[in-house]
Amino acid sequence: MRLLRLGLGCAAIGLLLAGCNTDMWVQQKSHPLDKSDFFPDGQASRPLLQGTIARGHLRADAVFFTGIDNGKWVDNIPTEVNMDLLKRGQERFDIYCTPCHGRLGDGEGMIAKRGFKLKRPVGNIHTDRLRKMPVGHFYDVITNGYGAMYSYASRIEPKDRWAIVAYIRALQLSQNVKATDLTSEQQAKLNEKPQAESHEGGAH
Repeated sequence: MRLLRLGLGCAAIGLLLAGCNTDMWVQQKSHPLDKSDFFPDGQASRPLLQGTIARGHLRADAVFFTGIDNGKWVDNIPTEVNMDLLKRGQERFDIYCTPCHGRLGDGEGMIAKRGFKLKRPVGNIHTDRLRKMPVGHFYDVITNGYGAMYSYASRIEPKDRWAIVAYIRALQLSQNVKATDLTSEQQAKLNEKPQAESHEGGAH
């Protein structure tokens, strides 16, 4: 009985080995960057067909991904502007923009002040020209670069670009707001005199 089982086991192993072959991975095929005698350009790797879109990279909302509508920069941010977006924009602005533009966006960053010399000064977002610029302009500059500033498209995702744009608008408002634009409560706080600190036990 034991010999019978051993014989059946050997037969099963033999059948399995006989069924195995390497035709699937030794067949004739081209590997990436191989030469090819079949295609006119001599390359086995083929270019993507026109209009090919990688999964997850569909850019159906042209305004959101370009900041342009009907050939013009958009005036409104195409996403909900809330405190979370502004905080995210501040974080991204501090990382990517402050080295040149400074924390206030006044063009007084460390690179501008102590770094390489530029043919033209770093942009100050508080000038009349830039305060009047549509938000699409700032999105376009972040995406494609401007002058000595290179493109940040590979570093900053589209939603984060709009977050930065929203924070830029907040910075512009903070540095150029008029007292008459404030509410009565805000004006009252602005006019409050700071209270002197009291030190118990006399002067130190």
